Amino acid sequence: MPPLASAQPRTAWWRQLYWQVLTAILLGVLVGHFAPQAGIALKPLGDGFVKLVKMIIAPVIFLTIVTGIAHLRELGALGRIAGKAFLYFLFFSTVALLVGLAVANIVQPGAGLHIDPATLDARKIADYAAKAHDRTIAGFLLGIIPDTLVSALAGGDVLQVLLVAILAGIAIALVGDRAQPLLDLFESASAVVFRITAILMRAAPVGAFGAMAFTIGQYGIAALGSLIALVATFYLTALLFVLVILGLVCRACGFSILRLLRYLAPELLLVLGTSSSEAALPGLIAKMEAAGCAKPVVGVVVPTGYSFNLDGTNIYMTLAALFIAQALGIPLSWGDQFLLLGVAMLSSKGAAGVTGAGFVTLAATLSIIPSIPVAGLALILGVDRFMSECRSLTNFVGNAVATIVVARWEGALDRVQLARALDRRGEDAAIEEA
Repeated sequence: MPPLASAQPRTAWWRQLYWQVLTAILLGVLVGHFAPQAGIALKPLGDGFVKLVKMIIAPVIFLTIVTGIAHLRELGALGRIAGKAFLYFLFFSTVALLVGLAVANIVQPGAGLHIDPATLDARKIADYAAKAHDRTIAGFLLGIIPDTLVSALAGGDVLQVLLVAILAGIAIALVGDRAQPLLDLFESASAVVFRITAILMRAAPVGAFGAMAFTIGQYGIAALGSLIALVATFYLTALLFVLVILGLVCRACGFSILRLLRYLAPELLLVLGTSSSEAALPGLIAKMEAAGCAKPVVGVVVPTGYSFNLDGTNIYMTLAALFIAQALGIPLSWGDQFLLLGVAMLSSKGAAGVTGAGFVTLAATLSIIPSIPVAGLALILGVDRFMSECRSLTNFVGNAVATIVVARWEGALDRVQLARALDRRGEDAAIEEA
């Protein structure tokens, strides 16, 4: 990945992906509000774009990790990078859960609703509960192992692709010079795949337009109703987490969270429009490498972070669980709340960055907590879509920060290149130069 050029003619604003996606989102809101049926009919545009991006995610992750690990001179560096990454993930996942727990106890958004549990319609969340039933720890661990090496790439499961890529990268590094032709092939394939990604990103405004038009058309701006307090509390809590907690982490590492957000603006708008952080995963990999993070660090931290570093999902789980308990008038002792925190810590691992995954994870958590009925999920089902965007945005920013922090810990961060990248506005140059 070539570094960002220090002096490059600025693209006209209307040709920048940032403004195209932002305009598409605003148009989607207008269409969904004033012509809801037309907005609902546009759903395939958003779904189609997300499918296009998901199509490329497996090869992007595989090639990034394989080439990154194969270039490591010491395989011990791989274990060191992974160890530092998981240490970071564990700490900040716990912080996010505690933040959600604290805000729910202080604000108490569900207090005063006095909903009778007997009136809940459990049929509304039957499908989510069924999916949650399968989310056991053993099932999760066994699910990481693909049936074959090829099926991991064909199926597109991020953790399975990650496992196969790590094994392939280690094997190439161990074989040495004899595997150089294969490594050269993977390097060439990586350039082609990132060029495909750049082509697909041209359709991002269309996908964002369709997804936002559907969301507003289906649920309506006024659909938040009495649950506006929960949605507002979640957004403010996530904003507090990003600007204050992650902001302090960024400051300690010598850069500004606001400059990072500006640098990642096109990807953030894409996540907002599609409610899926997976849609921006290839862009995040390209941007982190362009910002001076070493390729092996990016290859390990970003894909694993998408399954194990879910700050937004963690805040959502504790906040939503306590909201349901408060709305149903179910008192939770501190012991119950810390049990909830511990279960959420385990159940959140492996949640994919796609729409609805956080809701399924919450269902899995509540199914283990006897104090809160799983049927209580029906209370927030109508507004979960609105919170999905915030979950994805927070997860995305958390993984960007984690990548830079781990690269700095590893001594694999080019600070001059990082400063140069963050000084530029968040355009799609990194992907176009890939």
